[in-house]
Amino acid sequence: MLITKTEPVNKTKYAVSIDGEFAFVLYKGELHKYGISENRELAQDVFDEIMEHVLPKRAKLRCMNLLKSREYTRQQMEDKLRQGKYPPSVIAEALAYVESFGYIDDAAYARRYVSAYLERKSRRCMEEELRRKGIDRNGIEEAMRIVQEEDGLQDEEGMIKELLKKKHYDAEHADLKEKRRVQAFLYRKGFSPDKIRRAMNCEDYGAENSWE
Repeated sequence: MLITKTEPVNKTKYAVSIDGEFAFVLYKGELHKYGISENRELAQDVFDEIMEHVLPKRAKLRCMNLLKSREYTRQQMEDKLRQGKYPPSVIAEALAYVESFGYIDDAAYARRYVSAYLERKSRRCMEEELRRKGIDRNGIEEAMRIVQEEDGLQDEEGMIKELLKKKHYDAEHADLKEKRRVQAFLYRKGFSPDKIRRAMNCEDYGAENSWE
């Protein structure tokens, strides 16, 4: 294995390429320790030491340090490790490690997220947020089902009414432009058009007919 390039990543780290392809990132001191420099051969046992011991240990510690401050989904943690330029096999090992101890649990993450935002965000908004965090559709639906069974069904129309009150919306006196502006605001919040219409045209707000 020929070391074809050692390129600074920052003041302390270097990206190492072997046989023309990126292999891993090491600290400057480790380059000296393992005799890594451009146009030199890298022994198999040294390569194995780096890939099987040095980098996996570092990646696991990176995960644990990140988890001290907040929760992560599997995808979020994988993204963090990719940003750190860890090789795919090292990332897989680190993720398996934290998952084995329950430090990363997408199902539990989704349940806690839904429980925390059930009365603050629309279902569509929560689904979109969880998908961005890497939770699949089955995981989202299961989290919704469990939380709603425990806490009761989400009252989206009630949430819309509360937002309308905060906006000081008056259906009886609002003109068409104002009604459309408020509708667009609620739609951006993730509420469905039919529930927006029902909430905005209910007797509580003095409207008798659809404003479309």
